[in-house]
Amino acid sequence: MQTRHRLASAMKYTLFLFDLDDTLLDFRASEQLSFTRTMRELGLHEPGAALFPDYQAINLDLWKRFEQGTVTKDFLKVERFRQTFAAHRLELDAEAASRLYLESLSETVVLIDGALRLCESLAACGEIGIITNGVDHIQRRRIASSGLGGYISFIATSEACGHAKPDSRFFEYTTRMARSFSHAETVIVGDRLDADILGANRYGIDSCWFNPGRLANASQALPTCEVHRLDQVHASLAGLARAA
Repeated sequence: MQTRHRLASAMKYTLFLFDLDDTLLDFRASEQLSFTRTMRELGLHEPGAALFPDYQAINLDLWKRFEQGTVTKDFLKVERFRQTFAAHRLELDAEAASRLYLESLSETVVLIDGALRLCESLAACGEIGIITNGVDHIQRRRIASSGLGGYISFIATSEACGHAKPDSRFFEYTTRMARSFSHAETVIVGDRLDADILGANRYGIDSCWFNPGRLANASQALPTCEVHRLDQVHASLAGLARAA
């Protein structure tokens, strides 16, 4: 208890904004489980080895276009399946695939190691908010299924906001949801340099890059600190307070 109190008193941040997918929740694991379940529901019990990787590549491209504002989320949700099926000459219903996949995604929740303990410790220091470009009602259901909901004060989604990370308007929308906000006492924790860290840079707040793959940073985004495991986050953020 005394250790937790010392960590809380040393922490300069009072608002912690967490990306959800591949930061707190293992989206890649959930994605593959949901995709496989969807294909089986559509009658494709033995999808080809390239089907899921091709879907991932198409999906990633469409999400980048969404973040650039060139496609809508409703278009993306169906188009990723339409393109995948077309590439493999499969006569499957893309709209049905989208619906089944999203339903499954909220039921196949996998936590990143250390997520629950981290949220518990940071909730003792301040307020935790979720920042996500994902589908609003699906993300809320996934959080409810994850066991993290009791530590989270609010959920900001691009769908509800109308703007996506890294757009500063998304962060303006987000911080209005917090109990209190100051740039100096807010930090973003996320795995995406181009969305989370760049968004923090543009909005003038600190950031912690969750980089479990130890990837090189070849981008213009500049994280305030970097961690490779979630159990390093609390100490790293407290260390920034001591260095200030």
